[in-house]
Amino acid sequence: MNQRTITATGLFLGILAVLLISVSFYQTWIGLKQIFGPASFIIALVLSLLLLFLCWLIRDAKIQGRSTTSLLWIYIFIASFCFIANFNALYTRFMRTDIYTNELRNINEQYNSLETAVQSKLSYKYDKETSQNIEIKKKQLMEQIKDPGNKGIGDRALSLIRDIEKLSSQKVDLLTPVGKDYEDLAQRMGKQIDNILSDLSTDEQALKADINSAVTKYNAKIQEVLLLPTSEQDKVSQGLIDESLAEYNKLGTRANTILGDEKFAFEPVVSKTQEVGKIGYAFDHAIKNFGMYQFVVLAGCILLDFVIVIIILLVVTPESKVNNNGSVFTNKRSGKTLIPK
Repeated sequence: MNQRTITATGLFLGILAVLLISVSFYQTWIGLKQIFGPASFIIALVLSLLLLFLCWLIRDAKIQGRSTTSLLWIYIFIASFCFIANFNALYTRFMRTDIYTNELRNINEQYNSLETAVQSKLSYKYDKETSQNIEIKKKQLMEQIKDPGNKGIGDRALSLIRDIEKLSSQKVDLLTPVGKDYEDLAQRMGKQIDNILSDLSTDEQALKADINSAVTKYNAKIQEVLLLPTSEQDKVSQGLIDESLAEYNKLGTRANTILGDEKFAFEPVVSKTQEVGKIGYAFDHAIKNFGMYQFVVLAGCILLDFVIVIIILLVVTPESKVNNNGSVFTNKRSGKTLIPK
């Protein structure tokens, strides 16, 4: 009875098969957790052991010259489950921060757009250009009053006030801080200029002030989070996304109620980042944002689950062919095998 020996190539491919499928096992375990919970470990282990066993069967069939088609289809079927779980785990790991970052930046833009849209629908005493210029000066004044290096109404703040008075042709009263509360002073000065600028109802004035305050608040918070290290950013981003969108939808709905559908139509915004880590979200996001990162993750998952069986098909030589093409010196079979029978 002929004995099959382990060649250096066969040993290398055997180790490679164990390494690749071990990595696949771990990623499959992580990727299936959101569906099967603790049972995902056992499921991933069973799938990985089946892949190793099928590699051995495919190699054995190839050596004996038998058809490997049915075994390949079974391998592809099982490996497809691992591929899906692997893609979910790897894509979530590498893309989580980018997904959160893009969402936070979009929220920042949405707040700014909401502020601009609402202001454009309010009734002002001045033409659009003048109103916009006064609004810009007002915001600069409020920031200047809160400036840690020169708090209160200093030379720069006085210069801005004179510009506002010139644009509006109205006098701006110089208010004083209560204690050292310059945040409150900035808000009161801003409200005074709003009253000069606009001819608004009490509800419209309150809406405009609240939107301006929310824009300032969440622009600052989002910038703070974007500057955090990746690990910390991933921990706090979802909470900030939920909080800022809840406030955004509240303000948008309020604006719609006060201004009416004819002036301001509003559609609440819903974030899908709560789905990060779920299989459906990973594939949906990858398809909609397909690029180099998505391609690399896709290629990596394909190689992880399918490259070993491709190598077996290309490297392992049928036994009959080996016997007919043995060594010219010993006439012994020299075929390459992956795993000894």
